Amino acid sequence: MSEDPRCCGSGTCIIDRDGRCWCGQQWDGQKMCHAPLAPQASPASMTTGQPPARANAATESRTPEPDRS
Repeated sequence: MSEDPRCCGSGTCIIDRDGRCWCGQQWDGQKMCHAPLAPQASPASMTTGQPPARANAATESRTPEPDRS
């Protein structure tokens, strides 16, 4: 097996066709670098006063509140 020229030098790189390595780095056309972080919340959503919606809110289980009547 030939050495991939995009390898960071560790000898453990497994790089897919899109240039993504198993370790999370991404080939930018010149070098391996860390992939960008997830985008930040937009300023418009920060001014609503509402907390951001969670992606798994529909699947979360909640503990019921005790009946206080």
